Amino acid sequence: MSDLMETVLIERTRALIPDENVEQKRMFGSTCFMVHGNMLVCASKRGLMARVGTAQQEEAVARPFASVCKMGGRPMPGFIRVEPEGIESDEDLKSWIDMARSYVSALPPKTARPKKPKTGKTAK
Repeated sequence: MSDLMETVLIERTRALIPDENVEQKRMFGSTCFMVHGNMLVCASKRGLMARVGTAQQEEAVARPFASVCKMGGRPMPGFIRVEPEGIESDEDLKSWIDMARSYVSALPPKTARPKKPKTGKTAK
């Protein structure tokens, strides 16, 4: 997927989450959409990462072009990677967003953590 296609995926995702409680944030080398501080989905060149929780994981990986996310070669339970082919239509993309939202909306809101002061040579 090219940079342009990634930008289009981010715009499509944002349009399908027209909620003032959603925040866009750069994470994992991609653009993540957060609801009350909890990650909902991440849009990237590699496709979509959706946080569906472990209870929906089996149902999610049974869908075409979906697999459990891996970080550093280790599986991330409850996080699903969807190949670009699995989110070509807005209907498919929305179904992943809705599945993630059903899990994430049940989570308690995260409170912002205070930033740690910088130390060492890079501190200014």
